[in-house]
Amino acid sequence: MTYLSLLVLLPLGACLAKAASLTPAQFVDAVWTERAQAAYALTFGAALVSALANVALGLLVAWVLARYEFPLKRLFDALVDLPFALPTAVAGLVYANLYADRGWLGQFLAPVGIHAAYSRLAIVLVLVFTGFPFVVRTVQPVLEDIDADVEEAAATLGATRWQTFLRVLLPTLMPALLTGFALSFARALGEYGSVVFVSGNMPYRTEIAPVLIVARLEEFAYAEATAIAVVMLAASLVMLLAINLLERYSDRLAMLFLNLMSRAAAGRSAHAS
Repeated sequence: MTYLSLLVLLPLGACLAKAASLTPAQFVDAVWTERAQAAYALTFGAALVSALANVALGLLVAWVLARYEFPLKRLFDALVDLPFALPTAVAGLVYANLYADRGWLGQFLAPVGIHAAYSRLAIVLVLVFTGFPFVVRTVQPVLEDIDADVEEAAATLGATRWQTFLRVLLPTLMPALLTGFALSFARALGEYGSVVFVSGNMPYRTEIAPVLIVARLEEFAYAEATAIAVVMLAASLVMLLAINLLERYSDRLAMLFLNLMSRAAAGRSAHAS
């Protein structure tokens, strides 16, 4: 309780107290401007897209690391943790130089109309980079604990690789995937250091909520900045609570999913016969 009070509850309480200095009308005016709405939409949208991309990419990489042996495997395994140790500002600078219109990769993308720097695409790319390890490190141990004989047994019973994944592996992996999604999503919501270098920070277009908070602080509008932070905090807590509830009932969801798949397969068999 002392740890939670000093490092979590006390700062949150100070944030709420600062926002409470505004009247209800002032609070609404501060947090619900058109600029703020655009920043909220971009922040949560980019975080959701990047978290979903991380689930797919993280599952693929975790599968390869857990199931296959190849040269330099330990090196690639260690590189997964690079975003944990790399300063986010460095990641932003690297991505800005890579994907700028005259950058190493951007010079090939710009002629075909893909602008991966100073755009919303740039925000998603850098959020995928920073949140990618969370999914790999939550899914990889679960895959390593699953005996490969289970997959072989499903294959000998006539299951395809896709059926083996859906009916044998997915129910076990679902809690880990949800946890990795939640961690990646939460990291993306609060990311600032890398995004500020690649987004261009254009209001209504590429400005995320953390950048808007900093802009309000630079204007010495501390209460307004705190009010926006409170909205982000409340929305983040609601999203994380919903994801935690999904994790708690992930086994039921997996069984429901499998039942639906079984009914669909039975319906196709009946229709074919």
